[in-house]
Amino acid sequence: MRIIVTGGMGLIGHNIVFKLQHDHDLVIVDNHTNYGFIPVNELDYLINQRRKKISKYTNYLMDICQAETINTLFRSFKPDIVIHCASYPRKKAVEANPRIGARVMCEGLTNLLEASVKNNIRRFVYISSSMVYGDFENDTTEESPCNPIGQYGIFKYMGEKLVSDYTRRTGMEHTIIRPSAVYGELDIEDRVVSKFLLGAIRGDTLKVNGPDEALDFTHVDDAAEGIVQAALSDNAKNQLYNITRSADRIWTLKDAAELAIKIAGKGDLIVGPRDLSFPKRGRLSIDKAINDFNYNPKVNVEEGFQKYYDWLKCSSYYASK
Repeated sequence: MRIIVTGGMGLIGHNIVFKLQHDHDLVIVDNHTNYGFIPVNELDYLINQRRKKISKYTNYLMDICQAETINTLFRSFKPDIVIHCASYPRKKAVEANPRIGARVMCEGLTNLLEASVKNNIRRFVYISSSMVYGDFENDTTEESPCNPIGQYGIFKYMGEKLVSDYTRRTGMEHTIIRPSAVYGELDIEDRVVSKFLLGAIRGDTLKVNGPDEALDFTHVDDAAEGIVQAALSDNAKNQLYNITRSADRIWTLKDAAELAIKIAGKGDLIVGPRDLSFPKRGRLSIDKAINDFNYNPKVNVEEGFQKYYDWLKCSSYYASK
């Protein structure tokens, strides 16, 4: 099958490409942006390392906000499936640059949808976020109400509605994915798990905002595997899925910080009040993905943190820091 992966050099994107590369004809669309906050030397290192992991693909350094460029690519490559990972990456980045975030997450998405319809794409796979739920309880299902808090969650939810409306109007298939708290090897430093592990390795004091705040920590291998399964499954036509670890144990941020300190053998912890600008989150239900395409996340949190720690310790870039 012919597949375009936008954001294909990102953390989740390059793992999707890795899982698809031997059985499908792939094109990566990525603009290698640092979003204004990732150090350029860190991003260059990570992209070079990600390239070493994947081989059978064509890479286009391309901005999805350039409609004609996107149309030209679609006309020449004639993809069957588009897996759309490209986005402004999270709440903090969008709120720092809301106009740029809106352009990428709204105009860029519209350009891809228009090109998909014009070129008779079979299925459009949209990578959304658990942030669309806003505050949510443990074991939240896909049918639960969405009340996003903040611009990032609002843009993601708007994207879901836009994708669904293109299906209503044109008949193009879609699949929507809601991942949560994805982490793992080859991630940037400025994320929760990365900060915890690198801070512990350095012997720093880790700070947690809220003793009971929980996240559905999901190793990137499991997130990418679930996205690939959904993209290729007949059962996932015009469906929406939570793709997370959804472990039996509910992991708080405090638990995660303590695990990082335990693995590194050093570091301290302080717990402050909850950051009320972030929604209250927990564990999502993945029963629908299990039933529809046998999704089976395999990396538990202890194993995932250890794998990431081992990679960090062997990384020339992070070891030097």
